[in-house]
Amino acid sequence: MSFHVRRKDREITNSNTLKEVLKSTKYVTIALCMKNEPYLVSLSHGYDETRNCLYFHCADKGKKLEYLKANNTVWGQVVQDYNATGKCNYAYASVHFKGTVSLLDDLREKQHGMTVMVRQLSESPEAKLAEIKSEKLAKTTMGRIDITYMTGKKHQYPEQ
Repeated sequence: MSFHVRRKDREITNSNTLKEVLKSTKYVTIALCMKNEPYLVSLSHGYDETRNCLYFHCADKGKKLEYLKANNTVWGQVVQDYNATGKCNYAYASVHFKGTVSLLDDLREKQHGMTVMVRQLSESPEAKLAEIKSEKLAKTTMGRIDITYMTGKKHQYPEQ
């Protein structure tokens, strides 16, 4: 089943704009499902434009991992919020995506994913990256969401 943006005047059709929204946001909310029970969770993330994927880290146990082990297909959303405008409209840009989650074992990919995340989320990324120890990273639970579909919508979005 496929749906389309109803308001074509608000649809983001430029793939570079979609990627820019993913690169500039700090949080993603993903929808998970197990045995017909939905679950939403918000995560900090880093977007890798070259690989078209999002990286995240999390605890090594919990509801999110149980859901992901049962069904690794997710639907996600990121939003840039530009607040209400003078005419009671709301300025925003949002990207919705479908993807599959893989939990990472490879230390090199974990390092890459953490680098992507820290560079997106930190004001002083190089200092933070210098603090990351391989031993701790090896014990860190990290995931990658490979994006298979993406769409977006905007209203009074400040075009670059």
